[in-house]
Amino acid sequence: MSELNPLIQPLIDLQAVGQIRSIDLALARYIAEEADETDLDVLLAIALTSERNGHGDVCLDLMTQVQSLEWIKHPDFQPLNEWLVSLKALSGNEWWQKLSQSKAFATSSLDSIEPSVLSNTPLVLAGSADRPRLYLRRYWHYEERVKQAIQQRLALVEGLSDSVIAPLLNTLFASSQQHPDWQKIACALAARRSFAVITGGPGTGKTTTVVRLLALLQALAIENNAPIVQIALAAPTGKAAARLNASIAAQIESLPFAKLSQHPELLKRSIPTEVTTLHRLLGPIPNSRRFRHHAHHPLPMDCVVVDEASMVDLEMLAALVDALKPSARLILLGDKDQLASVEAGAVLGDLCQQAWQGGYSDETAAWLKSVTQDTLPREMITHDKTRQLDQAITMLRFSHRFSAQGGIGALAHLVNQGEYQGQKVSDPLLSLKQIFAQQPEQLQIYAVNQSTDAEFAQLVVKGYQGYLRQLVEQRPAHTASSSDFDEWARSILTAHTAFQLLSAVREGVWGVHSLNSWITQLLTRANLISNTQALWYEGRPILVTQNDYNLRLMNGDIGITLKRPVVDADGEIREALRVVFPTPEGGIRWVMPSRLQAIETVYAMTVHKSQGSEFTHTALVLPDQPSAVLTQELIYTAITRSRETFSLVYSKESVLRQALTTRVTRLSGLTFS
Repeated sequence: MSELNPLIQPLIDLQAVGQIRSIDLALARYIAEEADETDLDVLLAIALTSERNGHGDVCLDLMTQVQSLEWIKHPDFQPLNEWLVSLKALSGNEWWQKLSQSKAFATSSLDSIEPSVLSNTPLVLAGSADRPRLYLRRYWHYEERVKQAIQQRLALVEGLSDSVIAPLLNTLFASSQQHPDWQKIACALAARRSFAVITGGPGTGKTTTVVRLLALLQALAIENNAPIVQIALAAPTGKAAARLNASIAAQIESLPFAKLSQHPELLKRSIPTEVTTLHRLLGPIPNSRRFRHHAHHPLPMDCVVVDEASMVDLEMLAALVDALKPSARLILLGDKDQLASVEAGAVLGDLCQQAWQGGYSDETAAWLKSVTQDTLPREMITHDKTRQLDQAITMLRFSHRFSAQGGIGALAHLVNQGEYQGQKVSDPLLSLKQIFAQQPEQLQIYAVNQSTDAEFAQLVVKGYQGYLRQLVEQRPAHTASSSDFDEWARSILTAHTAFQLLSAVREGVWGVHSLNSWITQLLTRANLISNTQALWYEGRPILVTQNDYNLRLMNGDIGITLKRPVVDADGEIREALRVVFPTPEGGIRWVMPSRLQAIETVYAMTVHKSQGSEFTHTALVLPDQPSAVLTQELIYTAITRSRETFSLVYSKESVLRQALTTRVTRLSGLTFS
């Protein structure tokens, strides 16, 4: 190891000044030893590939990343700066030659790599000679598997009879007032191919659309005397699964089964209502990254629908497509503009890059006209070269929940599109303040100096006092039945969704750790909670941070600590603390606190953790220092967690402005021609 130090000293210096991480340095050091790699430039490329993967990129755009390396303004780093100058002078072709000669890389045009070669290389060199793109080997594999699975399904165009599908669509959307009706179009396009994406913002009817799509698929099968379609509904988190479960159950009752089929009861029974998590669907094998279902043991499903697909990372989607039968449909549902997964990849965003423009072919437009009677806007039809992928993607554009002219809808549109009242804005911060001023009953903004600010404290106490007071005031009598306590617990869980504080970061004064500690003290002083010197106390909300399959709890599940009568070993009835969770089926689960391992208090949670959830009133707290996580996507995601009211808390305008003008950019090679 010491013999390598002179060679890798520049990398050690880069790690010392924060341009690469310790783990990136360790990977370069390991490859230097195991592959006998002596080219420092190659070792840097390896470290940078690892560093970008840690920030969510699937691969590394080498030329861009090398140019972004910063000079170190200190005389001790002069040799390092001279090396950086030489690096930035290298052309793409020179880099390609260096990397293709390294034992650490398999070279690929992303068409094929010999398995025997790839099995011995930790990295893959892809892209082109003038624009090298570098992958950690397994991420190249993930991307290839996803791309191939999607391309295979895009090529499977169903031979649907217009005379059969058109009446079914007309029946399902008989009350529609939208022209064009994008929900109707989404159902038609998704029924036509074995792969489909339905994207749209909050309140655009994604769940309504997918329920009608499932009814359409089953009605088509019944009409053709084919077997009922075996459908699985899944979401990335338990919370998202529970939400979809409740939404679907409510939507099914409104479907006109008698008008859709001569066998209405069969049709109704064929539409699934149970939603599971992706992990549970695939069947995780303990202490490994593998699942029970894979290419050699596929899921017994004809169709898998994934909600909140923006949260699905590349590795998880690769595992899912591996587990599908070649003939199985895959339907992705989600908001392309929300935050991507914390893991590498932004698959939904990659797929939907052109969703706003449409990109439909003349043939697709004509077919949609025939089966839906809707005419696509001319600007969404591409008369020349079109992509198969675009013929399978629908963006829902009309929000039934929010108006784009004011309130939460206008705020979300401003943050996401940089538009207000139909015009591009030059100063998003100024426009943001105008929207808040115009809708004070729905939008509230707080400029604070410190977390103990009285106005902010009042917001928090008012937000959480509802469920805490209800907890006491509606508590059943000691002798009440178990079902009475279940109903009480269910009402507390519902009341808890009335308010949620979100933070952009975990650490620091404005991070979730400090905020949770401060809020605990604040609510104690307000006499809303007590006994907080103990780890567990009544009213404590907790967030599950790791999947626990024994308890059937998933990462992201939220529970509330309550007191209820239990029978002890001596047969005596006493009060004990239990944590209550909602089940995906709409029931209640009581869990002993001692059985919960990976949990944290959740008066405040990160925006990432809030995905898949909705709250009546959401408040976002921004840190007082710039951060790489402060982006338009983060603010948009926080805003769209709100059903009725949104509050923004900030201390520095410069930090808020940074977030309003910064977009997430995640690099991948998931492209389709």
